[in-house]
Amino acid sequence: MGRYLSKTTVEVKKTTLQALEELRDELGAKSLDETIRAVIRKARNVPESRFGAHPEMRPFTGEEEAQAHEL
Repeated sequence: MGRYLSKTTVEVKKTTLQALEELRDELGAKSLDETIRAVIRKARNVPESRFGAHPEMRPFTGEEEAQAHEL
């Protein structure tokens, strides 16, 4: 049985949530988590090429991502 990344709750103001939801729609992101990750990448100035940008490669599943991060 694989390990999955855990989820957590983050408290934000309603206006912050609204801004994140608007940004999610603008970016075409599937979730708020994906939106936050995009903001982090941009803030850190990390190019997309560092995220397995092979155009024909499918996204990793949660289980695959968890296995890749195990020590």
